[in-house]
Amino acid sequence: MDIREILARNLRKLRQARGISQEELAHRAEIDRTYISALERSVYAASIDVLDRIARVLNVEASDLLKRPAPTATKKGRSPTDD
Repeated sequence: MDIREILARNLRKLRQARGISQEELAHRAEIDRTYISALERSVYAASIDVLDRIARVLNVEASDLLKRPAPTATKKGRSPTDD
């Protein structure tokens, strides 16, 4: 999973968990709504300034938007990175 996909997944998950629409997030972060949509679809890469504004609205650290998900165990009890 590349960094844009990680950002997209975390952004969507955090935004939805807080019950905020893309439009509301965009308004609060002073970003265009279509840009938020593009970030959630991995179309654009965000600058650190944009990440900071989004993180502040979501009440998280900017680094939280870039955290890779924890590996999940496979059926054999091994993680996908054990190979």
